[in-house]
Amino acid sequence: MQALARMHFMRFGLVAVSLFSSLLLAQEFDIVITGAKVIDGSGSPWFYADVAIRGDTIAGIGSYANRAAAVRIDARGMAVAPGFIDIHSHGRRGIFDVPTAENYLREGVTTIVEGPDGSSPLPLAPFLERVAKTPISVNFATFAGQGTIREQVVGLANRKATPEEIEKMKTLAEQAMRDGAFGLSTGLFYVPGNYTPTEEVIELAKVVGRMGGIHISHMREEAGHVLDSVRETIRIGEEGGLPTQITHHKIIGKSNWGRSVETLKLVEEARARGVDVTIDQYPYTASSTGIAALFPRLALEGGQTAVLERRAAPGERARIKTAIIDNINNDRGGGDAANIVITSCSFDKTLAGKSLADIARSRGSAPTQENAAEIAIELQTKGGCGAVYHAIGEDDVVRILRSPYTMIASDGEIPVLGQAAPHPRSYGTFARVLGVYVREKRILSLEEGVRRMSGYPAERLKLWDRGLLRPGMKADVVVFDPEKIADRAEYAKPHQYSAGVRDVIVNGKFVMRGEAVTSERPGRVLYGPAHP
Repeated sequence: MQALARMHFMRFGLVAVSLFSSLLLAQEFDIVITGAKVIDGSGSPWFYADVAIRGDTIAGIGSYANRAAAVRIDARGMAVAPGFIDIHSHGRRGIFDVPTAENYLREGVTTIVEGPDGSSPLPLAPFLERVAKTPISVNFATFAGQGTIREQVVGLANRKATPEEIEKMKTLAEQAMRDGAFGLSTGLFYVPGNYTPTEEVIELAKVVGRMGGIHISHMREEAGHVLDSVRETIRIGEEGGLPTQITHHKIIGKSNWGRSVETLKLVEEARARGVDVTIDQYPYTASSTGIAALFPRLALEGGQTAVLERRAAPGERARIKTAIIDNINNDRGGGDAANIVITSCSFDKTLAGKSLADIARSRGSAPTQENAAEIAIELQTKGGCGAVYHAIGEDDVVRILRSPYTMIASDGEIPVLGQAAPHPRSYGTFARVLGVYVREKRILSLEEGVRRMSGYPAERLKLWDRGLLRPGMKADVVVFDPEKIADRAEYAKPHQYSAGVRDVIVNGKFVMRGEAVTSERPGRVLYGPAHP
């Protein structure tokens, strides 16, 4: 009897263990992606494997054909890669209006980094709290803007800060880092950043560097004085004691094309002596910023009221007009008023998509630089407009892209579909690199192209749990077709989503599946190294 009882107990125990094991097996993984080429974000050669996800984390990379999963994706013929990280975006322009950030999802972007060009919300904490309370599809991070910090303490005055003001700015920079910033952004081309001596920036950089942050700069000049600006960006990192980055690196103005040979040499020389300097870039031959970019910096001192006063003063107006004509000829205008195309004007939406030459003709005037300058002054005094500037050479784009120190960034926004005429970089940057510069022109390998968009920016930001396909990393994943991924956005028709991305997973949840945006909103605010 005892032997019989023991036999029944053993059978019952085996059945129980078997049932328990089956239950565990049934919920072993939430998602398994099978059959794809794994491009892990490190730049290493691709390989075939399955990617398993449990919760918000990559649970394994291997062979899981016989392992249970709630969702199994057949990705044969596709590539699976880490979600792309846009280290320079203007996402706050649209994250609350379009929380899906569909323009970015359809390129495979899973994290956008805001606060570039010296401009950010300040204080940061309330803004990041608002983002955290908003159901969003992508992860969101930010820099602290040096220009914003300076404006809060010094205003828009063109002068050196006093020692007391510098101390106040250092305090604001420290607080921004504690609030979650990943570093300090400068926009030394813009007001009031342009009024800042390099030494003042270095003082703030020292604070940010001690707290683990980096410096990223829209340089003071990207045309005739681009070499001096690269030297300044390197100096800020070298004397500030922190990594420094030349953002959206480009060479503006035909007379300056080719100088990327020299700028890249400066970067290489700095790195050879131990300065941690890197680059990011968007793959287009046009830039985009406000119409104020055509104005001399001194003409913008004091803000909009002062601009109106200078416009009314004949001598000042003449000097401003002369400087704008020079910028049209030799800088962002690329020598032709037709190269400056309005993206948006809050006071006149009909101007979107029209060049300064078009506007002149519509008024019965010749499309001369002089008439274009008059139109620019008028637009700025009414509040300013955004514009696209066609003044970059393709050879410089390719040369900068080839540099091993260059990562990809869009400098784009989150547009409302169909509104205004934004730069196509907002819809196509990452897909364009993979479609044109990887597949068609073979400037980069597929593995290296993906690294420039994932592992490299993650490393730069110290996002140690993202940017690579590795067990234990957060499950930000993109599945795309390397043979079909392509940008569709054009300057004349920018509101066109990219093609070729099939599935996008953010923090373990599908935000795109089968090329359709889902109702999931798993995006998170990511906080910098000094955040408690």
